[in-house]
Amino acid sequence: MGRTSLMRSAVRVAALCLLAAGDLHAQGTFHGRRGELNARVPSFTESVAIDGILDEPAWQRAALLTGFSSYLPFDGVAAHDSTEVRVWYSPSAIYFGIRAFESHGPVHATLAARDRIDSDDYIQLLIDPFNDRRRAFVFGVNPLGAQADGTRTDGGGGSGVQSRGQTFGGNPPANIDLSTDFVYESKGRVTDFGYEVEVRIPLTSLRFQGSDPQDWAFQVLRYVQHTGYQQTWTPARRGASSLLVQSGTLTGFSGLQRDQVVELNPEFTATRSGVRSGAAWSSASDYALGGNLRWRVAPNLTVNGTVRPDFSQVEADAAQIPGDARFALFFPEKRPFFVDGIEQFETPDNLIYTRRIVQPDAAVKLSGKLGRTSLALLSALDSRDASSSGTERPFVSVLRLRRDVSSASTAGLTLTSRSEGPTFNRVAGVDTRLLFQREYSFNAHFAMSRTRDATGATRTAPLWNISSNRTGLRFGYLYSFSGIAPDFAAATGFVPRTDFVKGSFYNRFSFYGRPGTFLESWLIRQGLDGLWLYDRFRRGDAVQETKLQLENVLNLRGGWVVSLTPVTESFRFDERRYASHGVERRTVSGAVVDTVAFQPAPRTQAVYGLLRVSTPQYRLFSGRFSSFIGRDVDFFETAPAHRTDVTADLDFRPSDQLRLTTSYLYSRITRWRDNSMLSAASVPRLKAEYQLSRPLFLRFVGQYDNRRRAALSDPFSGFPLVVNGVLAARQDTRDFRVDWLLSYVPSPGTVVFAGYGASLTEPDAFRFRDLERVRDGFFLKLSYVLRT
Repeated sequence: MGRTSLMRSAVRVAALCLLAAGDLHAQGTFHGRRGELNARVPSFTESVAIDGILDEPAWQRAALLTGFSSYLPFDGVAAHDSTEVRVWYSPSAIYFGIRAFESHGPVHATLAARDRIDSDDYIQLLIDPFNDRRRAFVFGVNPLGAQADGTRTDGGGGSGVQSRGQTFGGNPPANIDLSTDFVYESKGRVTDFGYEVEVRIPLTSLRFQGSDPQDWAFQVLRYVQHTGYQQTWTPARRGASSLLVQSGTLTGFSGLQRDQVVELNPEFTATRSGVRSGAAWSSASDYALGGNLRWRVAPNLTVNGTVRPDFSQVEADAAQIPGDARFALFFPEKRPFFVDGIEQFETPDNLIYTRRIVQPDAAVKLSGKLGRTSLALLSALDSRDASSSGTERPFVSVLRLRRDVSSASTAGLTLTSRSEGPTFNRVAGVDTRLLFQREYSFNAHFAMSRTRDATGATRTAPLWNISSNRTGLRFGYLYSFSGIAPDFAAATGFVPRTDFVKGSFYNRFSFYGRPGTFLESWLIRQGLDGLWLYDRFRRGDAVQETKLQLENVLNLRGGWVVSLTPVTESFRFDERRYASHGVERRTVSGAVVDTVAFQPAPRTQAVYGLLRVSTPQYRLFSGRFSSFIGRDVDFFETAPAHRTDVTADLDFRPSDQLRLTTSYLYSRITRWRDNSMLSAASVPRLKAEYQLSRPLFLRFVGQYDNRRRAALSDPFSGFPLVVNGVLAARQDTRDFRVDWLLSYVPSPGTVVFAGYGASLTEPDAFRFRDLERVRDGFFLKLSYVLRT
């Protein structure tokens, strides 16, 4: 069919749908731009076939949501594309029928894997059954019905474990967690007017109120890939502090089934692993039977338990290049038991980080909402391998309470404990987020840790953080003041740095062009950070570190995003952190004379630029590029250095079933004084996924980690450095890692996984001639969910 015929068909269908909507107005048409945001949802006892065709009588009698508005990059105007969402419910499920009209460009639709529909056109249904407008369940579908689901928390504390899309400025701050998998049906099809999708969500997949009747907060987001635009059912201001607060309401739910739900998920795992030690090769086999239990005690309360959970199917972490060698790298949680309901454990400053639990022998979780209070409790008995002694089993307990205050504010309590024999670490924290006048928020967090070490000594130390935020459309700011004492410790959290007081002052100015212009928006973000050592701040000493940056983010027509940020930083090195360093003085012939204390360099400046470019989501590919170029600071030798970092990512979709994700990390740091090489890294990565059908796919991940760090030397004398009595010699890594996985997942929890992974090394990087395996492993996992 030609382009002209498609346009005419679309116009005809749109006209018929508008006439039908007019006839149905008395039965419940709710137009978002006209302020009809309280949609009464009818209840029917009949059932429909989820086939992607809205032809049953129930759809004609359903509530009709229409009148969508543009949200990104412009708000306050009618959406360029028409969208209709029909809603009704039965005692056991809620149904959505979606018609998305598209006359301006092609529909992007592929047979995508679960949670991988971000390159397609898609619809997000944001359902908040508790009607508190702070957290919503996300049910996403692309035009073929492929699913992406999870939870959204606007303005959350940012545990970092699941934070995706957290922003300051253009959109309200949000934590998007697509880790949790709900059980629901969806089927769609591409039509000559756009696409059509049917969705059935069983009530057993949702947590909801115990009252009768009840109302649910609700929002619809539509993503249009050929323009990069987003649209919403209710008119939403991007300058507001929360999108969920601006949701509409589905009213009149009554007679919902409140049956207890029990899911028993037995797992069988067989593994065979091998490790090379010198010239010898040893292997071992292991067979394990474990399982998970999910018991929905009430519609708003769930218990999860696990015994010897299997994490063998979790994809390996992508390599990261540390920008500052003083701090640990953060990796997101991916393990199934922990990601289920992990949004309930969100806390400011990452006081809860479940990857601190390595391989539990048993664990239990209780989560839900009682009235206006959210409750999350986790206890785990970790394996002996996770203990410092190798003989104890660490016991971990985490409690998170959050109370809804007023219309959108919250107050929270966090308690964590990790004990191992006579040693322990305990943390208690309180926090609040106050939202007012829609654009302003105030956040405060105070925590105290108490730690007993192996000698019996006990230390107590505080953490605190206060901030004020304005998320206006054209002007915003983020002012914060925080501090962490030297002895503060969070054994169940991720606190990469202690012993500092930090002040941050960021202002943001946003400018917008007219819709369709080349430059759609220009965001300028000015930031100033000052950091003091904790004790020296109290004494009034000079600032330890400063940072000044001016970020420019340009959103261009068609979905291009370009960011350019010049940065200047200043560092004083804390001599206490280099107490274990020494300088090995030598004669001209190389003989060792003695070892003297290492003296860090004086204050050092860094001046560099950051460039980021993101392409639109084209039908076949999308890409991202970032670079770091300029004068940086080397924290190994405490000296200035030339630094060049480049990261490139490309998602390529040559067919509806094949997806290739490639990335390349390159880093090179040379000494400023003589331009000699200090460190270099080159890490290519390829992930290939072939979706044979919606439940069945094959995945391959290959990554080559090639890194080299030169022997460290004193920047003043040139003599070698000694760290903890050991010469800081050259280090080389040439690790080639491959992982295969065949996955069959007909429904969440019911799986068949079969895989193989191996790590290899070679004398010379990227030669692929003398590769030698250093470890490998096969695994098979069978899992089935029994629901009652």
